[in-house]
Amino acid sequence: MRSTSSTNRKPRAAKTAAAALATALALSLTACGGGDDKGGDTGATGAKESGTTVTLPKLNGESLEVAAVWSGEEQANFKKVLAEFEKRTGAKVTFVPAQDPIVNFLGSKVAGGKPPDVAMLPQPGAIKQAVDKKWAKPLGAEAKAELAKNYSQGWQDIGKVGGTQYGVYYKAANKSLIWYNAKVFENAGATEPKTWAELLTTAQTVYDSGVTPFSVGGAEGWTLTDWFENVYLSQAGPEKYDQLAKHEIKWTDPSVKDALTTLAQVWGKKDYIATGALQTDFPASVTQTFTGGDQPKAAMVYEGDFAQVNIQTAKAKVGTDAKVFPFPKVGDTAPVVSGGDAAVILKDSKAAQALATFLASPDAATIQAKLGGYLSPNKSVDISAYPNPVQQKIAKALVGSGDDFRFDMSDQAPQAFGGTPGKGEWKALQDFLTNPKDIAGTQAKLEADAAAAYGN
Repeated sequence: MRSTSSTNRKPRAAKTAAAALATALALSLTACGGGDDKGGDTGATGAKESGTTVTLPKLNGESLEVAAVWSGEEQANFKKVLAEFEKRTGAKVTFVPAQDPIVNFLGSKVAGGKPPDVAMLPQPGAIKQAVDKKWAKPLGAEAKAELAKNYSQGWQDIGKVGGTQYGVYYKAANKSLIWYNAKVFENAGATEPKTWAELLTTAQTVYDSGVTPFSVGGAEGWTLTDWFENVYLSQAGPEKYDQLAKHEIKWTDPSVKDALTTLAQVWGKKDYIATGALQTDFPASVTQTFTGGDQPKAAMVYEGDFAQVNIQTAKAKVGTDAKVFPFPKVGDTAPVVSGGDAAVILKDSKAAQALATFLASPDAATIQAKLGGYLSPNKSVDISAYPNPVQQKIAKALVGSGDDFRFDMSDQAPQAFGGTPGKGEWKALQDFLTNPKDIAGTQAKLEADAAAAYGN
């Protein structure tokens, strides 16, 4: 699959900028911890109706298929964006539900001669593979102009392969957040931690109150890679993070041992994690944290800003029932890890290029921003479009970080290692969740699988 060197930005000493961003985010989230929450309302106070900032062609009679792995509310909300594109162009757009890993799904479609026109790819590695297989088509001048106008250079660059622009990062994620049940914290007298040591203290305080501290969606290995990446980035630093992402250092490196040892302080603590973690998918890991009244199955759940969709499903209010704090720093600085989904054209046409252009504009992102559970790297989206103060602050922090962020490490890896259920890093960390004492064995398995996937 992917050789990260072609699309990943060069390592840079971003500790100071990352620390500033993390501090700003911490202050922002603390400041907006309470107050009136608008939940999933599309008519948030101060939000403007989606304007028309980009000119689109008339496409009456044209049809498009767009494939993505999104389901539930995320899929429903994206379909509203596609409906606006239909309204403005006259084209007919069909959403095609894809299976994960999406590259395998697309491979079967290509082999059958029926690829979708556009695919939403969740990893830079998937973009690289689509280019290597000659599936992906370069973006046209209009889409590139929208990207140049609305995106930082960093977000443009991770959609490039060999210097050519193939991807529009339509959706982003701040994956350095821990959500918590405000009522449980209040009853326990627990406080928001800023450091890993304070997180352990908070967890013990919650445990002593009679509630399990953490909910973990271990049935989906990507949630576990996200846990590791935040610990590793903060503890080992951005330079080591970049090296491990490219497999320039081995998973048997002492820095990996340190991160796994730190993780084991939570994963290996008896009764700190809600039972059945390996059978709990991500949506359930969130909803079980915010249902059950004063006795939910857990008090805290780690994951990105997109957890808000599932919080709303649990009928909890973001900023009131569900509050959030930045992932605590393990080393000198708190981590800032991002993820994202990029639109990539597989069947070049006037309609496909127009959709890519639309998705690169603030017009499209503003529609989904209002619906909640969504974050755009598009700097031209009005912050007021986001439906609650917490999400507004998270969005502002992400856009304000410019190029100073680190992209999800497993998403940079070859798919066989970092993006396949039951294999590679996902499986190794699921096994580690089961047996957090086996640090050396976990490192050996990670390295063997990484070496095979990277080919070095």
